Amino acid sequence: MRCLDAHVHCGIYDRSKLWAFDDYLPHVEGTPITGAVLLAFPDQIYDRWDPNFKDTHEWRMRRKSANKYLLTLRAENFTVFPFFFIWNDFAWEDITPEYWGVKWHRHANEPVYNYDDPRCRQVIQKIRELNLPVLFEDDLPNTVRFIRELATDVTVIIPHMGFLNGGYRNILDQGLFQQPNVYTDTSLASFGEIMDYVQRYGEERILFGSDFPFGDPAKELDKVLRLPIPREKQEAIAGLNLLRLMSRVKRA
Repeated sequence: MRCLDAHVHCGIYDRSKLWAFDDYLPHVEGTPITGAVLLAFPDQIYDRWDPNFKDTHEWRMRRKSANKYLLTLRAENFTVFPFFFIWNDFAWEDITPEYWGVKWHRHANEPVYNYDDPRCRQVIQKIRELNLPVLFEDDLPNTVRFIRELATDVTVIIPHMGFLNGGYRNILDQGLFQQPNVYTDTSLASFGEIMDYVQRYGEERILFGSDFPFGDPAKELDKVLRLPIPREKQEAIAGLNLLRLMSRVKRA
């Protein structure tokens, strides 16, 4: 079974924490995990503790460094899929072919995205042209707006089974998981939620993820491997679904 972790954070600034790619690799030794989606940390993209955060040149340079760091990461017999972390400058010009997707992230008590900025539409158009999946995390109203109004034909991955997008049940009630362009990942979700999703919607749009370093890759993968479903469906969740998404990305 080939397993790919669809939700891994790797950072470059604070080495007092286990943030680097080299800190992740020991956690997957001896497991079937042979690749991962790599994401910058929010702390390296914007000041998430200041709800009135105003962007600066220093923060823009910090963002560039955090995103470019992901492009340098390599390991033998391990596949990396770096995702570009977008913020309120909507720097679509920096989304080069080396990136395999986009991360779009804020929590409800953090600085907000300016969805009415014309550059927001421009970056969505760039995402659309390259057929990039978007790992999208925002509050429930903005999640609904993004999926149903702004990016109706874009592949959206709701992380954590929707836990930080308003909650699994609220995402269910909104009918978002039913939409064919909406995927989810299992990172930090409960076994019961994962099983409930698979029973409702099948295994084709759900991805194994760990949310490292907040989740342990082996333990998060174990939730998938314990699902009482046929092995081919476990394989789809564990890695094949992500491979299929990546095969649709336009590299030129």
